[in-house]
Amino acid sequence: MANNKTSLCTLYAGLALLAFYWAFPQTLGDDDIFVRTQGSEFVLNGQPFLFNGFNSYWMLHVAADPAGRSKVSEVFREAAANGLTVCRTWAFNDGGDRALQVSPGVYDEQVFEGFDFVISEAQKYGVRLILSLVNNFKDFGGRAQYVDWARNAGAAVTNEDDFYTNPVVKGYYKNHVQSILTRVNTITKMAYRDDATIMAWELINEPRCQCDYSGKTINGWVQEMASYTKSLDNKHMLEIGMEGFYGDSNPAKKQYNPGYQVGTDYIDSNLIKEIDFATIHAYPDIWLSGQTDLSQTAFMQRWTWSHWDDARKILQKPLVFAEFGKSKKDAGYTENERDLYLAAVYSDIYSFARTGGGSLGGGLVWQIMAEGMDSYSDGYEIVLSQDPSTTGLIARQSRVMTALAHTLSRPAGERGDGVSHDQEEMMMSMPKVQMHAGGRKGIRATHANP
Repeated sequence: MANNKTSLCTLYAGLALLAFYWAFPQTLGDDDIFVRTQGSEFVLNGQPFLFNGFNSYWMLHVAADPAGRSKVSEVFREAAANGLTVCRTWAFNDGGDRALQVSPGVYDEQVFEGFDFVISEAQKYGVRLILSLVNNFKDFGGRAQYVDWARNAGAAVTNEDDFYTNPVVKGYYKNHVQSILTRVNTITKMAYRDDATIMAWELINEPRCQCDYSGKTINGWVQEMASYTKSLDNKHMLEIGMEGFYGDSNPAKKQYNPGYQVGTDYIDSNLIKEIDFATIHAYPDIWLSGQTDLSQTAFMQRWTWSHWDDARKILQKPLVFAEFGKSKKDAGYTENERDLYLAAVYSDIYSFARTGGGSLGGGLVWQIMAEGMDSYSDGYEIVLSQDPSTTGLIARQSRVMTALAHTLSRPAGERGDGVSHDQEEMMMSMPKVQMHAGGRKGIRATHANP
């Protein structure tokens, strides 16, 4: 069985690689090899681009040690075999263990070469990358590390929110953006800003600001940094990294927040012209801790609908569901409940992509890991080779999104109801989830067609 499984994975990965290079027939520098936006849709080579993808935040940190790089290859290989074509990961590790940026503007070359490997492996397996440039949180440095560096240099900073306004800190961040974008990959010999393997840059993972809940402080920072990033690289798309919390620009929309604000304004900031698409994250198991699974899933569906509707009608830009998952650390967790939640998310992504002509471009599950990576576990991890039920769900989502993209590529008059026969069959093969009263937290699932 192990040999057969390896052979199948090799075959699928090979097919994914062939498809990737088929999509890159032009020489580098031709705009058609980059994923773009066209109104509220993503396009590649002039055709609709939809995807199913994943997060693997740990790649830079693991690849910093050459002995760990096989884990990166394993995840890309397994991901490609299951139709996952976009990966979001960190392009930062500021200070601390295996730091990429040891101090402001000072980089560890071995760690950078590890990141070169990550990008080259993504290209090898036909996976495009969304690369985040700094963390809101203290993990891997984040805003706190930048402010500490500035404080040690004598800058007048008092808290982490000074990250958004202090000129010294902003200078450090801009320098990091320049260092990443202009880096020449030691393996591919290509500057990152010229590499179509990279789908988009992300300004910051989950920005938050406690000193200004209106969203105006972060909005000003986004405007400045988006303009600066685009001045260095106008080939790649750019997104903010927001979770989707509404701010003061549209008070009526605050009803969709989970009862509080975090200092961002989903609408105002994503209207900035240099921002190419919007993102949302959803963790109702954290945000609505203690509520029933049914209530948490209902919140996720309202959250998705509201942001998709705003992306189409107000922003007129595509939307990506950039983080979602269910933690094994939740009380009473079962794999069945995780599959139930993921199936609900995937169903919404597909439905809104279909209804909106591709305006919800895809989703990125949090998170995919390789075997033997317990030190990076956060409860949300999925090991594709060890979680067959969840892996099957993920693979089916990949197929239906690919089928939908083919349907949308046909002239409008030839699309019918927007769903092909094969596509309907694929949707029918998704786990059938029936919600019943009773059970833990008032919900349980019945799966058909396992």
